[in-house]
Formats: sequence, C-alpha cells, structure tokens
Amino acid sequence: MLAIGALFFIEALFVRMPLGDVLQHVLLALGVFLFCALLFAANLLGGGDAKLAAVIFLWAGLRLWMPALTLISVIGTLVSLISLATKRMNPEHRSTSMRVLAMFSGARGVPYGVALALGGGTVIVLPVLLSMFLTR
Repeated sequence: MLAIGALFFIEALFVRMPLGDVLQHVLLALGVFLFCALLFAANLLGGGDAKLAAVIFLWAGLRLWMPALTLISVIGTLVSLISLATKRMNPEHRSTSMRVLAMFSGARGVPYGVALALGGGTVIVLPVLLSMFLTR
C-alpha cells in the first residue's frame, strides 16, 4: 500500500499538481484512514482494508471521491450478497468455479478488499484510459 500511495506523489510531481490540490488529497485520505481505523478498532474492518481505502481516496481526491464511494458501495453490496449466499459452501468442492465462489464465503467474513480494489481501481484508472482513447 505504501508503494501505491507513494506513486500518487510521484504522479503529482509529474503532472505539476498544485500543492493545495495535493494537500486536499492527503487530508481526504487521512480522514478516510481515521474513519476506517475506528471501524478496525470496532473489529468491523480489517487493517489492510483500512489502508487500501485510504490509498484509494488519496488517488481519488475531492473530484472523484463520490464516484469512488458509489462504485465501491455497489460492488460491496454484490460481494456481500455473494458472501451470504455462499456462507455454507464447502471450499474443498471439486468444481473450480464453486471453489472460487467459496472464497467469498461469509464464514470468513465479507472480503471488503475486493470491492475496494475493483471500485476504487476503476474510478482511478478509468479517467486516464478514457482520456487516452478519446484523444486518438
């Protein structure tokens, strides 16, 4: 996580992001981290998920925080539903697809990292990809 967070600062230097904008990104990430730390202290969120969320919102900033939160929430809802549906699945199943589904089993807890990575990653990468394809 530290390396991905550090890449934000390298990118900010590369694109000459104003210091005020960098500070806004950092303050948002700090706020998200503190909120997630409270969830971690209440045993509602893993420590890795807390760090991942902070790094995602460091990259997203104020411009993309709402799309990131929305997409993470939608994907998180789907992951939670799959987790509930697979709670009693046997992880030793012979079928590969059933073993993959069993990885989402609610017996181990809801894997929030999946929603964070997919939703946050999409919101961070999609604007860059769109600008690349639209300028051709």
